[in-house]
Amino acid sequence: MAVFLRAEWRRLALLNYEVDPALLQGRVPAGTALDSFGGKTYVSVVGFMFTKTVVKGIAVPFHRDFEEVNLRFYVRRRPPGGREDGGDDRRGVVFVKELVPRFAIAWLARVLYGENYVSLPMRHGFGDDGTVEYGFRLDGRWAAVSVRPQGDPRPTAPGSLEEFIAEHYWGYARQADGGTREYQVEHPPWRVQRAQASRLDCDVAALYGPEFLAALSGPPASAFLAEGSAVAVHAGVRLAR
Repeated sequence: MAVFLRAEWRRLALLNYEVDPALLQGRVPAGTALDSFGGKTYVSVVGFMFTKTVVKGIAVPFHRDFEEVNLRFYVRRRPPGGREDGGDDRRGVVFVKELVPRFAIAWLARVLYGENYVSLPMRHGFGDDGTVEYGFRLDGRWAAVSVRPQGDPRPTAPGSLEEFIAEHYWGYARQADGGTREYQVEHPPWRVQRAQASRLDCDVAALYGPEFLAALSGPPASAFLAEGSAVAVHAGVRLAR
C-alpha cells in the first residue's frame, strides 16, 4: 500500500501495565487475537513527539510538530495462507484512545482510520536529568505521563519485554460497523533506556473509562524511554469479513 504519512516519532515514554485479558476482549478488532508476552497481557500508555510530519507528500503548516499520548494494547493477525506455527503473524497495536493538540489531526485520523483520536491542550518538557514528560489538560487540570531514564540507549534485547512492546509494526482499528482496518507502520528497531522512575498522573476513569482504573492506578510492570526514528504509516485497508 502507498505511504500515507511520513514523520519522526521521538522520545517515546512507555509505561506498560499487566492487565486481565478480559478487560480487552470486547475491544479486539475482528480478525485479530490478543497478543501476550510470557503468558501476560499488557496495555501501554505512550507519550511522544510527532515531528517533521508530511501527509501524502504535503507538509501542512502548524501541523508538523506536536505531542501525542495514547493508550494501546497488542494483537496479532495471521495473514491468509499464514503458517500454522504463527511465524509470519502480523503483530500489531490497537489504540483505546489517542490524544493530540490539533483538532484537524484528530478529525483526519477518525475519518480515515476510524481511530479514537481526541484533541486536548498539550505540552511537553525535557529535564536536565533526562526526564521526559508529556502533559495534557483534562477537565480543567493538567495531567502528565513521564519517565526518567537511566543508562545509555541500547538495542532491545531479543526476547525481552521491551522488544515485545516496541516492535509491533501493524495497526488495527475496529470500525463502527464491526469491520477492521489494517495498516502497516515501518520503522527500524529502536534503542531504549529503562526507567528509574515513571509517572502517570491523570483521572484514569474520566479519560479511559472506569474499567481501566484499577489496572492503571498502580505502578507499571515496566517503563522505558525509546529514542524513536523516522516512520512511515501506510494507507489502511479494510479486512475481508
